Amino acid sequence: MRFHETVTLELGLDTFGDITVDADGNRLSGAQVIRNTVEQGVLADTLGVDVFGIGEHHRDDFAVSSPELLLAAIAARTTRIHLSTAVTVLSSDDPVRVYERFATLHAISNGRAEITLGRGSFTESFPLFGYDLHDYEILFEEKIELLARLLAEGPVSWQGSTRAPLNEQEVYPKTEGGPIRTWVGVGGSPESVVRAARYGFPLSLAIIGGDPARFQPYVDLYHRALAQLGRDALPVGVHSPGFIADTDEEARRIAWPHYRAMAERIGRERGWGPITQESFDREIETGSQYVGSPETVAQKIANTVRTLGVQRFDFKYASGTVPHENLMHAIELYGGVVVPRVRELLAAGE
Repeated sequence: MRFHETVTLELGLDTFGDITVDADGNRLSGAQVIRNTVEQGVLADTLGVDVFGIGEHHRDDFAVSSPELLLAAIAARTTRIHLSTAVTVLSSDDPVRVYERFATLHAISNGRAEITLGRGSFTESFPLFGYDLHDYEILFEEKIELLARLLAEGPVSWQGSTRAPLNEQEVYPKTEGGPIRTWVGVGGSPESVVRAARYGFPLSLAIIGGDPARFQPYVDLYHRALAQLGRDALPVGVHSPGFIADTDEEARRIAWPHYRAMAERIGRERGWGPITQESFDREIETGSQYVGSPETVAQKIANTVRTLGVQRFDFKYASGTVPHENLMHAIELYGGVVVPRVRELLAAGE
């Protein structure tokens, strides 16, 4: 299923709730970042953005460990925007509780809740909740199987090695209007792509570096797996980072020091080499950093959508400690200028 065969392209925003600084460079509290994130989601709704996603982390450089609570706060103040995670770390959670929380969010939002499942790019949640990293694969495999059954909202019987069995168990609350839309976030594993197809979940590709075109084989594999499994075509989405300001120069000037601080901190943990501005600029020009003016970002998003034939693009609008005021302006530019411009470019075939 290619883009031109679909009716609607969804354009969303994602945030991980990064701990940010104020205009003077002072670190904000996690509580203030949480309140700011809610304001960012409310603004996105007023601008007509399709989806707002919040990630889950359990470390001191990200404020959000319970994205569903923030999404519920946003739901109470909005009317149309879909509310998703980016992602829910299913491996270290309980599928029954995941279902219950999202069914509750679905009720609060009148059917606007979505889940994006993933294993997460950080591992702090595993020891925090008593899981062994040696069980990394089996935890996700068993829990996604159970959650898929729970989302059907009938009596569930299930047995595995990672939690207590269920026998004809009903789980509440039930949703109105059908199952909760659930995606699987994938970073580049063919096995994960096929797993998403096997359970009938839409696929979200986390493309955070390199030419997006290199993910075309994963899109093709997903559609091929769906066909071989006898399933209907399902949407594919892309999640990629960036930052928008009034001009290309301003966007790079604001984003670079905050991105560098984040990348260097994570790099020290993982043994990466030093980050340079040249490599950052190269990712902007030929890779998967969507940094620039509204026109620059719109052109790049449209090109990725067209190249991969995807049905959704989620723009991670901040990486690192970029101040709240800059993020709010970036959201204004995304919803007010980038989103209509992307649709215009794709409609014109440019």
